[in-house]
Amino acid sequence: MRYYLIAGERSGDLHGGNLIKELRKHDSKAELRGFGGEYMREAGMEVVVNYQQMAFMGFAAVIANLGTISKLLKQCKNDILQFKPDVIILIDYAGFNMRIAKFAKQNNLRVFYYISPKVWAWNTKRAWKLKANVDRLFSILPFEKSFFRKFDWEIDYVGNPVLDAIKAFQPDPDFLQKHDLLTEKKIVALLPGSRKMELKRMIPVMAEVVKMNPHYQFVVAAVKTLPEDLYTPLSSISSVKFVYESTYDLLIHSQAAIVTSGTATLETGLFKVPQAVIYKAGALEYWLLKRLVKIPFISLSNLIVNRLVFKEFIQDEMNATNLNTELELLIENNSYRKKMRSDYDEVYRILDTGSASENTARLMYNYLMK
Repeated sequence: MRYYLIAGERSGDLHGGNLIKELRKHDSKAELRGFGGEYMREAGMEVVVNYQQMAFMGFAAVIANLGTISKLLKQCKNDILQFKPDVIILIDYAGFNMRIAKFAKQNNLRVFYYISPKVWAWNTKRAWKLKANVDRLFSILPFEKSFFRKFDWEIDYVGNPVLDAIKAFQPDPDFLQKHDLLTEKKIVALLPGSRKMELKRMIPVMAEVVKMNPHYQFVVAAVKTLPEDLYTPLSSISSVKFVYESTYDLLIHSQAAIVTSGTATLETGLFKVPQAVIYKAGALEYWLLKRLVKIPFISLSNLIVNRLVFKEFIQDEMNATNLNTELELLIENNSYRKKMRSDYDEVYRILDTGSASENTARLMYNYLMK
């Protein structure tokens, strides 16, 4: 069969690559093409456009790049029609992929959506559009099943691919030695994100916290594909270390972490690292978000158990003073750490339903065979 997959971000590329590997176990003659990155290419997909050309963060960035997005949408639609896939598999990346879903339905093409758009967070009426244009939805968050039932739509909950990646992870026994990290000095992981705008907003505050705490080892989980100058506020501090493509190794050796809101907060939690979550948007974007978003938390772990597992420092609350106070609790207060780690155990149990990639590939193939 012919599969056309679309992922517009690094996490989608990673999960898409794992899904492709599992699909090929069911369909050894699969022809795969689409928008993605190196993980999907390595798994066997012909990549038409790399997701790095599509990773625009926030309302302002999207508006500024409307022309580029429009050209990419047109290119994607034309490529789909030429390829004539048996199914289009959309992976997260809601703004772009919901438009492709509508186009596909208009052209009588089957659509599977893996990793649902977060329509439960704001403008919930979008769920009706999703239902109208998507044949099967494969969710990675357990609470989404009950949400979509409100729209008379039964979806498939397949487990969470982040947990798959963590279960499959093999630690590097020489990690500390390779990066000159001391076993007797506590390590704090800094995960500023993978987008340029995230780094511009988060890293200066992280640098202030580092300067307040010379007694800890701060290590940055950095991204090779981003310009080095974005890290300057941290790289200019001689004691700060950087690691690339080794975030999981860093987390298993860390006593605490400061993490930009996103998938990394769930990864940090599943490694049971006490954390503080940070997020800051542009003034206009935040004003809009405050009026649109209807959920009590921004972090997945907090949403999954529907209570505050760890604190979220948003907008003006994201400052060095608040983070420094929280960091001391995360590292030095044993009861505080114990409670957070216990809550992490609950998140793990809820998500632990087998391999999301295996479950999704099996269900997709079976639906296609019917």
